[in-house]
Amino acid sequence: MNQKSNWPFRYDLLQRYRLIEIVALWEGKLNAGHLTDYFGIGRQQASKDINEYRNNIGPDNLIYNSSLKGYEPSDNFAPKVTLGEADEYLQLIHRNSDLMNTFHDMTLGFDYTHNLPLPKYRVQPTVLRQVVKACRNKLRLEVDYRSVNAPDKAGRIIVPHSIVHSGMRWHVRGFCEKNQDYRDFVLTRFYGTPEVMGKSNQSIEQDTAWQTKVNVVFIPDQRLSDAQQEVVANDFGMTNQSLLIQVRGALVQYLLQMMRIDMNVIAADPRAQQVVIQNMDAVKQWLFK
Repeated sequence: MNQKSNWPFRYDLLQRYRLIEIVALWEGKLNAGHLTDYFGIGRQQASKDINEYRNNIGPDNLIYNSSLKGYEPSDNFAPKVTLGEADEYLQLIHRNSDLMNTFHDMTLGFDYTHNLPLPKYRVQPTVLRQVVKACRNKLRLEVDYRSVNAPDKAGRIIVPHSIVHSGMRWHVRGFCEKNQDYRDFVLTRFYGTPEVMGKSNQSIEQDTAWQTKVNVVFIPDQRLSDAQQEVVANDFGMTNQSLLIQVRGALVQYLLQMMRIDMNVIAADPRAQQVVIQNMDAVKQWLFK
């Protein structure tokens, strides 16, 4: 995606241009109906947006196909307002599925997709508002936080600096005055409304595990056959059967969880896990104790 400090058009127009690019690239057909259905604009405005994209943003990207009654991507299509990655299209239809689950009469043209229903982790607005405020202003928060290891009511003071999605749940990263260390706090485990306690000298710069970047190198499980390793390498987008992911030290454990790697278990069947860590010595110090 082209990086610009000041876009020459409004945010709502950028979103429409992104939809044009994503749908054309990943579905192979675009017409005004995609814009009218998704954004609720008139057909005339939708046609104007497509023409503007074709003339000034991606002049070589779209070709009109009369048999399709719409536009298709050209052979030399080059993304201008997106990254040109499949995740952008898949995230688009994921959001559509969420909207349809909430507003049952809404259809945005992606009715052929389905998301696996997952648990809804209930984060209270009163909690999140205070956490966001504390992150922005480096404030101390007195909280009632309970965990599985410590389920009894226990007040503590934390200094949050970042809100993180770990793949399944949202948590906040911050300094814990009780433990005198930077830790992760799951947002659904806050009870009541956190109370602001004033400014703190603790900062994100002092969180060593957060500031340290760790390279985690994944390779196919060597117990697999050569043909099976080739399949796994393709699944994970590896180059020369190796995938390097750089992540903050504080988030290494969550990355391994998302990759289905349990450091305490080696599956009897290598097909269960499929990938292993090549540079274990560089990774192990960042795992939860």
